[in-house]
Amino acid sequence: MIYSENEVLHYAEENDVKFVKLAFCDINGKMKNISILSSELSAVFAHGARITAKKIDGFSVAEGKDLFLFPDPQTMTLLPWRPQQGRVIRMFCYIRYADGRAFEGDGRYFLKKAMKTAVSKGCCFRFGTSCEFSIFRTDENGLPTKIPHDYAGYCDIAPDDKGENIRRDVCLTLEQMGIHPISSRHESGNGQHEIDFNSASALKSADTFLSFKSAVKSVAYQHGVHASFMPKPVRNECGNGMHISFSIIKDNEFFEDNTPKDVSEMLENAGAGIMKYIKEFTIFTNSTANSYSRLGEFSAPRNITWSRSENDRLIKIDSNEAPFVLRAPDCACNPYYVFGLMIYSALDGIENNLSLPPENADNGEKLPKDISEAVGYAENSDFLKKHIPENILDFLISEKRTEWKEYSSAYDKESFEDKKYFYSL
Repeated sequence: MIYSENEVLHYAEENDVKFVKLAFCDINGKMKNISILSSELSAVFAHGARITAKKIDGFSVAEGKDLFLFPDPQTMTLLPWRPQQGRVIRMFCYIRYADGRAFEGDGRYFLKKAMKTAVSKGCCFRFGTSCEFSIFRTDENGLPTKIPHDYAGYCDIAPDDKGENIRRDVCLTLEQMGIHPISSRHESGNGQHEIDFNSASALKSADTFLSFKSAVKSVAYQHGVHASFMPKPVRNECGNGMHISFSIIKDNEFFEDNTPKDVSEMLENAGAGIMKYIKEFTIFTNSTANSYSRLGEFSAPRNITWSRSENDRLIKIDSNEAPFVLRAPDCACNPYYVFGLMIYSALDGIENNLSLPPENADNGEKLPKDISEAVGYAENSDFLKKHIPENILDFLISEKRTEWKEYSSAYDKESFEDKKYFYSL
């Protein structure tokens, strides 16, 4: 259901809502929030809720200016895992300066601009996700261990699959939030699981992805286990990816007086555009030093190739008008930037009539081997400089360069990764 501001206020009053979580992302895609009493919601709709920008990754570029959260009423949802008396609702927010200007580091605003650009060019893009995560046991103090929750394999069933009830509760929780998963299963790795979602608008799909991660974490905690979206939590085991399906709806009226293209041709042009620029925005799709340990293993792609049938290619195109799937990203990413950059690169491919290389052709092009190489591609990318605000891109490059320096100089890299990623991703 889509709510207006007045409808949210009435819902809060009539459903014993006492707290409102105002949710947003830092530049790396980590969800943040502040809570307000429901009695303050009307004022927050009008004037926003102030946050301390310098304490949030990427927001220091505001240079000391105040930033304010403005909730998007269309994203209102009840949080089912919170108490049923004195209920808690949550809304995703746009971030603005005191004078009403959009904050350039607001990923939701970035994606919304990309969507408007696509519409102005006669295209609407839809996204779906298939998201993998791993579940681990906790010790007697409730702290996460690296012991997998089970040792089941792909599509195994209980009792080998010990996560069946956890996935069930995640899916039921999401349904209560108005989100409808289409399938779930045990994946190939020990303690590894996957939940899939239908395609939706880019903004809704990105919001759904973050809601999903939050639900998985909360439900796993209730079951006394630890869920991790770390891309490669255990060496020599399958990593956790996020496969992104991508489809196009064409505005026929827009193309009526121009050279018309059918959707299948546009999809191939779009795929060619993404393949052209993927190395330059891999810093967004694979945003941690740990991300690169996953690529090139267990069918996770490293070569920049495509196929209609093979499952280890960067892009899979099933049929003429079916969505194609980008298989390199992982769940540590900021979905707003990833989806936005996919839109911009797809539009470039469509506008310039780019062609896919021959199917399964390996011309030696590979994704960056590590985050240092990804930083190099990003730093020299005219494509990113065109679409990402300069101060945001500069911050990200500097932060990832520091992350690589810390990782490469760590004596025990596995311990470094556990401390930096395992407990928080």
